[in-house]
Amino acid sequence: MNTNAGRAPAMPFILITVLIDMVSVGLIIPVLPPLVGHFASGAADHAFWYGVVSFAFGVANFFGAPILGRLSDRFGRRPVLLVGFLGLALNFFATAMAQALWVLVAVRALGGVCQANAAVAHAYVADISSPEDRARRFGLVGAMFGVGYVLGPVMGGVLGDIDLHLPFYVAGTLAVVNTFYGWLILPESLPPGQRIPFDWRKANPISSLRGLAALSGIRPLLWVIALSNLAQFILHMTWVLYCSFKFGWGPKENGWSLFVVGVVAAVVQGGLMRVLLKRYTPQRLVQMGLVSSAMGYLAWGLATEGWMMMAIVVCNLLGFTITASLQSLISNAASDREQGTAMGSVASLTSAMAVAAPVIGAMLLGSVSHLGPAHWLVGLPFFACCALQVAGAVIAIRHFSKVSQSERATAAAAST
Repeated sequence: MNTNAGRAPAMPFILITVLIDMVSVGLIIPVLPPLVGHFASGAADHAFWYGVVSFAFGVANFFGAPILGRLSDRFGRRPVLLVGFLGLALNFFATAMAQALWVLVAVRALGGVCQANAAVAHAYVADISSPEDRARRFGLVGAMFGVGYVLGPVMGGVLGDIDLHLPFYVAGTLAVVNTFYGWLILPESLPPGQRIPFDWRKANPISSLRGLAALSGIRPLLWVIALSNLAQFILHMTWVLYCSFKFGWGPKENGWSLFVVGVVAAVVQGGLMRVLLKRYTPQRLVQMGLVSSAMGYLAWGLATEGWMMMAIVVCNLLGFTITASLQSLISNAASDREQGTAMGSVASLTSAMAVAAPVIGAMLLGSVSHLGPAHWLVGLPFFACCALQVAGAVIAIRHFSKVSQSERATAAAAST
């Protein structure tokens, strides 16, 4: 029974829910690679198995996101979010107790399915936001992701120095807290009259992506989302291993580096985004963000000191506007009845890149690890990310230029 059926949906509820969720996820980031390393022998074997674990997470997320999105269109956002939080709790506890690599792979796959509820959170925001306000509000959700990455990795690094398994127990406890918080506080955002029947044919990732591509003016943006997210996931997959190999960082140093990422993300998406949207359209922010990110990836690959990695994060402010801007463009192209499906489809596309990224990242990093940390080519994963962002920027610039020309032609025809 929904004890909050009469409560009006409001942003603070979902923001706090996302924050707790992301703190619990962020806790494990600095310690998952060394945990995998306990079951592997040698740097190449470590990179391979970390790639397998990440691959399992991505595959599960790829299939889980459109299903959860469609389920939320049928039953409402709240119950799907609660089930996802509880599943994450079980996943974290199981990861902490894993005694073999195959168990670790299996439980991370469960985590991939449950983490797909991030798409439902974005659908929740779309439900309670006007089209012109969605970019700013998606930015606020992104800020909560950033704050979660501020608190989570630092806590994970500190706790991981005590015991590698401790962050997983803490993360599981936070996920349980989030489940109870959602049950007691989080209201439903999707009225019964706007819900649609569940259809397995539309819940599989291929069909959902086809439906997303059919939205007006969206198809080129899917390529931008794919390329940008592939670069981002390659970065996520290789960051800890790369910094450990090149700069000798441990869980604490990696945790603090992710703290910087989180602070910048929170500042940009929680405050600066509102200022930027008064001056630039989401389309313009996408273009500027992609160019900024391409330069950032190139700089990371060429960095020779650990402090440079964090300085580059600070310089790449516009790179943190891409996701929220793209999500607002996709959301505004979808109907109010299918926001869950649309956000689930975007999450599924993102997850497909998460499937490919561990394979590509592990291959790139493994192919240059023998060169030694001083060799410039060790930055190959970041150079590849730079190329992906450049390709995405070219597609976005050409697409928005054509849309602008079409709009001007339509306006000129209407005025004659």
